[in-house]
Amino acid sequence: MRNSALIAIFLTTIALCNSCHKDKNIDYRQEMRNFVVAISKKAKSQNPTFQIIPQNGVEIICSDDSPDGQLASEYISAIDGQGQEDLFFGYSRDNKPTPQSTTDYLKSYLSRLREAGKTILTTDYCSSAENITSSQQKNQLSGFISFQATSRNLDIIPETPIQNENSDEITNLGQAQNFLYLINTENFPTKRDFIEAVCATNYDMVIMDLFHNDDEFSADEIEQLHIKANGGRRLVIAYMSIGEAEDYRYYWDKSWKRGNPSWLDKENPNWKGNYKVKYWNSEWQAIIFDYLSRITNAGFDGVYLDIIDAFEYYEG
Repeated sequence: MRNSALIAIFLTTIALCNSCHKDKNIDYRQEMRNFVVAISKKAKSQNPTFQIIPQNGVEIICSDDSPDGQLASEYISAIDGQGQEDLFFGYSRDNKPTPQSTTDYLKSYLSRLREAGKTILTTDYCSSAENITSSQQKNQLSGFISFQATSRNLDIIPETPIQNENSDEITNLGQAQNFLYLINTENFPTKRDFIEAVCATNYDMVIMDLFHNDDEFSADEIEQLHIKANGGRRLVIAYMSIGEAEDYRYYWDKSWKRGNPSWLDKENPNWKGNYKVKYWNSEWQAIIFDYLSRITNAGFDGVYLDIIDAFEYYEG
């Protein structure tokens, strides 16, 4: 009886904790769709060719949350591609194969997007030569372009040869055959170090941060990054998290804490300094729209939207 009572109390506590952040009147997936659509409209009003690429949270492409269901047409029209981490390697542990059931589940959605004409960018976290080759082959067979990240921190340029390296002029996402995902600049002491390292490569696209430490890249610096080492032109895409607030960003107020402002939620236990946000809140969205304006004004070709899957936290 005592054990049963303890179990009952534990289950009740879990339910109450879940209810703390779950509101049955909010469609969390639709709110994320609405947010991405608003970002797309704002960016494309300034630059019609600006590329919108959400990462993860691919389930929201379907309005009924089933991979065989109806596509959410307004959302699909608002995006140009889809990013996906851990498709073949890294889901449970870096350099380890992702469970086949997880790969199949994700591919069921990604394939729908590819059929709709969207470019799929995958990032597998693997470091052994065997796994890197396997990731490249599996992604290419699936019609996806891929990056094999040897560091989860996305802070290094891999030494492995670039897949499908070319000197083409890349002006839209559909032309890209490879990409570099390099959002952490800590291994590059200065902006000049970062720029020179990237410019020495022939990647068709680079996904990077708007800032080097707290120093924003200028339009002139972004233009330099557009040129490959072989003279071809590449896309330069800015990373932006829209489902979490980060305490090292320019917008952060040191007085903030969970619940103040009202849209700031729990700290991510896996990423210190990152906080869940009620992304449907107009105050948070205004912060993101300001961030987006900085990105477009700097001359980026698009934005890579992270923490799209924040809806999972609020669904409990």
